[in-house]
Amino acid sequence: MNDLYFGGYLVKDKHSVQPKVALITGAAHRVGAAIVELLHTNGMNIALHYRNSFTVAKATQERLNCLRPNSVILLKADLSDIQALPDIVNQAAAEWGHLDLLVNNASSFYPSPIGSVDELQWDDLLASNLKAPFFLAQAAQKFLANKHGSIINIVDIHADRPLKNHTVYCVAKAGLVMLTKSLAREFGDDIRVNAIAPGAIMWPLDITEDLKSEIISRTALKRKGEPLDIAKAVLYLVENADYMTGQVLTIDGGRSLNS
Repeated sequence: MNDLYFGGYLVKDKHSVQPKVALITGAAHRVGAAIVELLHTNGMNIALHYRNSFTVAKATQERLNCLRPNSVILLKADLSDIQALPDIVNQAAAEWGHLDLLVNNASSFYPSPIGSVDELQWDDLLASNLKAPFFLAQAAQKFLANKHGSIINIVDIHADRPLKNHTVYCVAKAGLVMLTKSLAREFGDDIRVNAIAPGAIMWPLDITEDLKSEIISRTALKRKGEPLDIAKAVLYLVENADYMTGQVLTIDGGRSLNS
């Protein structure tokens, strides 16, 4: 091993250690894809989960494996199928013999105005945003504890500040915030558990230009963020936040400063 000292700190030679392994859900598009790219660039092996987006996921896998052979695998699953979740975790851990990180990124998002919500909508929004993260964390516990790994849950600023006509989604994300804190307490020093709450990062498909302008006007930095901003926060929590657990890191350009 060729360890170095920089500024009095021990720095591991990346070529002398096993790459970390990250399982990222909902990772074919948008924020999930940015997380895959940045973690892979920083030397991690990736278990890329997708549900329907095989073509995009496969293209990402092939491109990244050309850069670093056998560094990305694909895992297809519907996260509402709870019985399938242990298999996802087991495959990710088995591919490289260990698992260091679980990123619960997959999320369903759509309006649920009071008076129109049925049980199917409730179950669907709770499944991806809360139920699956719990059961994935439970399945991953033994692997992550063995590596003193971490879990990162992608929540939302609307877990704390309700978004009109999205009650069920907001309830699910609020539950995910509490799950983050509860798991951090349950897992103690074996596994760090934190969350990231994005603000305006990627616009919903049906948003109007006027609403975009209104949201930007209430953001201190007067601009929306980018998926890379969330990916950078994930990398920080994995690599540079050893004394941080049970916390929610808000990445919203200062929007939550506005009452």
